[in-house]
Order: sequence, then C-alpha cells, then structure tokens
Amino acid sequence: MTPFQWSSGYPSQRLPIFGRNVVATSHPLAAQAGLRMLQQGGNAVDAAIATAAAMTIVEPVSNGLGSDAFCILWDGTTLHGLNASGRAPEAWTPQYFKNKYGADARTPPKRGWDAVTVPGAVSAWAALSERFGRLPFADLMAPAIEIAERGYAVPVVVQQKWAAAAGELRSGAGFAEAFLPHGRAPQVSELFRFPSAARSLRLIADTKGEAFYRGEIAQAAVLHAQQHGGAIGLQDFARYEPEWVTPLAKDYRGHTLHEIPPNGQGIAAQIALGILQHFDLSSMPVDSAEHQHLQIEAMKLAFADVYRYVAEPASMTVSADAMLDDGYLRERAKLIDRKLAQDFGAGNPVKGGTIYLTAADERGMMVSFIQSNYMGFGSGVVVPGYGLSMQNRGHAFSLDPVSPNAVAPGKRPFHTIIPAFLTKDGSAVMSFGVMGANMQPQGHMQTLVRMLDHGQNPQAACDAPRWRFNEGLSINVESQMDAATLQGLVDRGHQVEVINDSYQDFGAGQFIWRLGEPSVEGYVAASDPRRDGQAVAF
Repeated sequence: MTPFQWSSGYPSQRLPIFGRNVVATSHPLAAQAGLRMLQQGGNAVDAAIATAAAMTIVEPVSNGLGSDAFCILWDGTTLHGLNASGRAPEAWTPQYFKNKYGADARTPPKRGWDAVTVPGAVSAWAALSERFGRLPFADLMAPAIEIAERGYAVPVVVQQKWAAAAGELRSGAGFAEAFLPHGRAPQVSELFRFPSAARSLRLIADTKGEAFYRGEIAQAAVLHAQQHGGAIGLQDFARYEPEWVTPLAKDYRGHTLHEIPPNGQGIAAQIALGILQHFDLSSMPVDSAEHQHLQIEAMKLAFADVYRYVAEPASMTVSADAMLDDGYLRERAKLIDRKLAQDFGAGNPVKGGTIYLTAADERGMMVSFIQSNYMGFGSGVVVPGYGLSMQNRGHAFSLDPVSPNAVAPGKRPFHTIIPAFLTKDGSAVMSFGVMGANMQPQGHMQTLVRMLDHGQNPQAACDAPRWRFNEGLSINVESQMDAATLQGLVDRGHQVEVINDSYQDFGAGQFIWRLGEPSVEGYVAASDPRRDGQAVAF
C-alpha cells in the first residue's frame, strides 16, 4: 500500500490506471501494441519495443525510424542502462561546417543531412530484444507494420504540431512526399497511411535491424545523403553500436533517482534534487510561490553546470560524480535566495519534438524508454521509399573547437532525451519520463517532488500545473497555475510568461509505480493529459 493521496485536486480527464501488466505512452494505438505483446506472453521489453516501433508511425512529429533512443531497464533484480544516441559521421569536423556554412557558423545546421548523426533507435530495439526479450523480434514489429499499412486517424495534439511544422519543412528532402498528403498536413481524424515505413519495418523485422545499419536501408539512406549534399557514409552506419551503461544514482527523500549518464542531460534533475534536499519542502504548501521558487532556482543552478560541463564523457573536463557531490550541492544550495530570483553561472565542482513510453509486467520487469527526432520532424529529411524520417541531433554540436561539445568524427552530441527510474533500498519503485526538450529534467524534478515530498499520486503529479525555466530570469508557466502563486513568482523577480501550448513547453509524462509484488498488487500508471495518449493495463 502506498502513502498516496488518491484525490487529485487538479482538472484532468484522467484517472490512475491499475494492473499487473501496464504500458503508458502518448498515443493509444502504440500503448495497445505493447499490451498486445504482453497478452501474447511477452515481457515488458517486448511491450516497449512494439510500442516504440508503433510510435514512429502514429506520432511522426516527435520520432521516426531515424530517431535516437535511451533506456533504463529493471530486469527484476538489476538496473541496466542503454545509450543509443547517434554518432557524428567521420567527415564531420568544425572546419567541415565552416567551409560549407561560413566562418561565423556556431553550430551545424538545424535541418538537412548535415544535421543528421547515425540514428540509434533501431539498434536499441535489437539490443534490448536480443538480451532481454521473450518473443521473436519480428513479432514486435507486426503492430507497427499493420498500423502503417492500414493507416490511422490523426489525433488532436499530433495534428496541431504536424500542421505547425509543415510550412518550415515543406522543402525538406523527401518531407512533402511522406508527410504532406494532398499537399498539406492531415486534418484531425483524417486517415494517414505510411506504406514506405512499413517496408522498412519489414526489413528491420526480417534482419533484426541489420538492414538498417549494414543493408538495404543504410544503402538507400547514404545514396539519398549523397544526392543532397550530406557526408554520412556506409561505414558510419556499419560501425554504429549502442552502448550499455550504468545509470547515475542520486538519493532524494529516502529514494534513489537514476538517470542515463552524459552525453545526456538527466544529471540536471539529479543536481536539482540534490540541492532541494537541503530545504524542507514538505512543510510548505505544494503549489505555493515559495515552494515553486525554490524548485526553479535549483533547476537554474543545475542547468548552469550542465550546459557548461556535460558532453560526450571523454570530452568532459568535470566528472558526473563531481557534479553530484553532496558537499558541492550543499554549497550550491546556499546561493538560493528565498525571496529573489537570480541568474546563476556555472559553479566549479572540480575537487583540488520526443516520445516517451514505459512498460511493466507481472514478473517484475520495468522499462523506461525514450526516442526522439529532436526538433519537430527532426532534420526534415525523409528517405524516399523507406519512410525513414531522420533526426537532427547534429545541430546540438558546437563548432567552437574548445567546447566540450565540439563536433568531431564519431562523437555523440549533448542530448536532451532522458528516461528515468526510481528505486528504494535497491528495489524498483517507478519507471517514468517527461518528454519535451529541456523540460525533461524539469519535469522529472517537479513530479518527483510532488510524489515524494507531498504524497501526490502519479496522475495528480502529472496533472498539476508546471513551469519551465528558459534562461536568465525567464520562465513560462501554465495558464492553470494559481493566480496568487503566479504573482508571488513575479514579486520575487521572475520574468513570467503564461503559455497555453503544452506540447513542448511543459512536457508530457508517463509513469508506472510499483504497488507491491507485481503478480499480486501490480502497478499504478499515469499518462499525461497534455498529449493524446493513455495508460493501458490488464
């Protein structure tokens, strides 16, 4: 039995979902694809892979077959991490981009093939299936193939973002052919079919992903890149492998938050919670201005260090352990003024558009999985005939050669997508994530504080109004935030803008909390009302 309060207090169309086998994500058809695998005798990994494959079809504004991915997995006894973020082509150097885009270029371009690193999501599906899956890999692709061939009615939130991206990306290589049927974005409830993606999914199914990296799909991608000025080559695809990693751990209120280590930004949530550990949040009203102010300031301090130091681990000048050091975070906490918003710089810790899904099964396996094309529809590049929509993670590199995040051959860029996992005394408690660019660690922190400091159940913590730190003193807040709280933040010097767009600005979470023995008590799950999705269970 959990200590949660089951009454929410926040406006929502959602209630917590209970079951022994659970999937939660931001599109119902994808959640049901995962549930189908569980009903066929598969485990949570099988469910997660089937859900992820389906999501590339039903929410193409946020992810595609050319996505990157990360995963944190509880196998029943041990936590595992998987980094399937893409690496730069061998041709990429600062000089390569400056020669093409001018000496004043500061980053690789936002769109086109010169924004594309080698996509990692398909490799993540194959690696997870090989190590932990129960069902044949081809079975996991079947729901996505069926949806792509038969089509689906485009839902409300996805349609809004689809239409918003159409103008900028219309001229992208292969984009209009794939995503602008009838010369425009689909309307809400209009049928969208994606047979070219079904073709790729069949190749991926038949070869366990080999066709994507060392076969027909890779060849088609490289040929398309060559035709449109890209430098990515067959060897870049062939050499790619995901990396198994040990998740970072940081204690908070008797629990431990686990995040994938850099090159991702998950450490920001851990830093912020390490700072908040030094404040008695449970003594304050959860939605008060003081409570929210402390969280915002902690998040600012976290981002100041993350944006200064986090990159591919081999390029970092400061270790993750140093950034999470208790003594260092205690000193950072002392910088917070309870009555005044501040613009913090990085400290010195040196001593001397994304989709998220989660699945859990009655045998105790829990999966926290995220994949993304980065900005809406990624690079805008779609390989014709294969439905291969490519991410634009290369845009996150710096062209400053002294930056820890400077572009280099085979290097991975700073990444925003982060799955999360919560344990207590070495046992699994919750798999969760909150997607949406730099909102992700902010969402992790805000929802965990609500659950661990105030006993709010996962759906209530998901429904509650959120804020988002931008830069300097600038924050966005949701329109349903209490007026007195909003005024209290303004009085403390925060530059507040009320925003009604929930898709990116305030993220979208999915949560599965273990209630006890999975085969007996099962789980409680929540799905964010800011997206089209749902939690499903049996």
